[in-house]
Amino acid sequence: MRYILTIFTLLLSFTAWASEPTREYHPINDGWRFYFADELDNSNAEYITLPHTWNDHDSGSEGEYRRTSANYTRTTWIPADWQGQRIFLRFGGVQSVADVFVNGTHVGEHRGGYTGFTLEITDAVRFGADNYLRVVVSNAHRSDVLPVSTDLNLCGGIYREVELMVTPESIISPLFYSSDGVLIEQQQNNENKATGVAYIYLSTPEDHLTVNLRIVAANGYEVSYRSVKASKINAQKAVKVPYEISHPELWSPERPTLYTVEASIGDVNEPIDVVRIETGFRSISITEDNRLTINNKVVDIRGVNLAHDRFGVGTAVDSEDIVEDLNTIGDLGANALRSLSGPHKSHLYNECDRRGIIAWVDIPFTRSTMGFSDICYYGSEAFQHNAMEQLKEVVYQNYNHPSVAMWGIFSLVSQRGSDINAFIAKLNELSHNIDTTRPTVACSNMDGEINFITDLIVLRQDVGWSKGSAEDVAIWCEQMRTNSSWGELHAGVCYGEEGVITHTTESIERAKRGTYHLPERRQTRLHERYIDIIESEAIFWGVWLDNMFDYASSRRPYGMNQSGLIGFDHTTKKDAYYLYRALWNSNTPTLHIADKGWQRRQDAEQQFTIYSSVGTPYLRVNGESVELKDVGRNVWRTEVVTIEGTAEVVATSADGKHRDSTTIIVVKR
Repeated sequence: MRYILTIFTLLLSFTAWASEPTREYHPINDGWRFYFADELDNSNAEYITLPHTWNDHDSGSEGEYRRTSANYTRTTWIPADWQGQRIFLRFGGVQSVADVFVNGTHVGEHRGGYTGFTLEITDAVRFGADNYLRVVVSNAHRSDVLPVSTDLNLCGGIYREVELMVTPESIISPLFYSSDGVLIEQQQNNENKATGVAYIYLSTPEDHLTVNLRIVAANGYEVSYRSVKASKINAQKAVKVPYEISHPELWSPERPTLYTVEASIGDVNEPIDVVRIETGFRSISITEDNRLTINNKVVDIRGVNLAHDRFGVGTAVDSEDIVEDLNTIGDLGANALRSLSGPHKSHLYNECDRRGIIAWVDIPFTRSTMGFSDICYYGSEAFQHNAMEQLKEVVYQNYNHPSVAMWGIFSLVSQRGSDINAFIAKLNELSHNIDTTRPTVACSNMDGEINFITDLIVLRQDVGWSKGSAEDVAIWCEQMRTNSSWGELHAGVCYGEEGVITHTTESIERAKRGTYHLPERRQTRLHERYIDIIESEAIFWGVWLDNMFDYASSRRPYGMNQSGLIGFDHTTKKDAYYLYRALWNSNTPTLHIADKGWQRRQDAEQQFTIYSSVGTPYLRVNGESVELKDVGRNVWRTEVVTIEGTAEVVATSADGKHRDSTTIIVVKR
């Protein structure tokens, strides 16, 4: 009998999920026709499948980048038995402005290319008939939609997926900034308990409803349940449901534990509507000695900036592309990423949640460093309203991701004559008002008060790229340590510069402004010096590399920003990639000879650089052993070696398990 009771008790501990909800999701990504707005005759419209952009950057050349307007149209059958239910269109992202029509009726507009939006179309559809959808899309220059200045190409198009959502009349709202309609505010997280409040937004004609909240651990056990009676329901005011979990398993980069949260309305076992999300419970803070902590444990941030496009598809990336990129970031050994200018599609943050990758998500308040007279800020009411609405969308749509640790308020902005600081302070205050649990952050290349507004600041350093030398960063670090005002900053550092594998040079010189010659060797050596100095100084809460991948930028030479550690194809790795892999990835061995792409050389006197995480390497040139000197952590370099004609260069680890090689040819002038 005792055995039977034990089994019965265990069975009761597991949650019994609510019956299948009545929501239906129907992807409508195929069967679209596409044509530009200036094409009067649409009889030759192209049939396309979403995601789609009209700037897919096959070559990255400046002449192919087009900022204009276009039409996307298709017919969609709405069954007669959907009558009496509500119909929504949900867009994952349209760059940058979208006007949506159903059967000729304008059902809504959205301004902002990096966030999703949801429109109710119930009153505009014809049931039991084909319905004509038209989306008018524009990526043209505007002064009232951010970003108004950017280094990233705004590719245009419906570049993320679209779906029809069919729901009952009373629902957890998909219209609250196109969020989950359920926001989990975390208040206290420690090994003893996790507490907080779920904010649940309802859209219903009813004035009284029962709202239920269940939280289930990964092992299937229900760890929290609460039911409340809601009255005087307001679509813009959430129903608050508190929760408490005893002895939670907290989310961390080492153990990214996720819980399932189920919010429902009506009877908990036969609900009217259900929303399920995954989230994790953790705390984020910054220590007095400038260290970021997760659950009071210091995390040394090794981060990369991540743009939104890639060769052949532009910004119309799919989930497989995202997984491939995150695998590469993991292989590098980075533990954090920054979404430049706005959020990526939600699949990226789902993966970050599961992998334990920390994310920083920007809003698109930025400025291109390639345009010195660029206007990045308009003091108009329309500009400020759009910035604040985009901030709300960024926060609410990504609120439940435990991997998202900070909200980016601005990036590299500056403008003579305008009080940008006052507006940044408004954005910073708004972020804190709608999310009390995460710090704000910004990336700055300016001095002054602008750096003291957000909770965290990341200082963009460029000494040694176009001015001074890389060693000057050591002087700057010393000033950061000794200056009383700068010492108050919670500062991280960001750096990076362009390098092209096919551009070679015999001597490494500082880049000249406006140059079209961008040798990889210069990029590599500057990264070597920067990371060596910054690691030894150990005064920053995080290091952010700009960028992980090359990305299309019509304002730059060759139509590309080529500062990535990897090329625009997201495959071709530069030497700087192997440098950081040797420094940051302690799980996968690295042994790499730098400058392998530079095979035809002119000088007989050469030096060789090796990156190794497998101990001191051995180097042989044409079979002769060559001495290596330790010139930085996991970086070795030879003295001058005289080469005549062809030389076979081979590096091996001491145990012989790892090997790299290259062949160079010295061709004297």
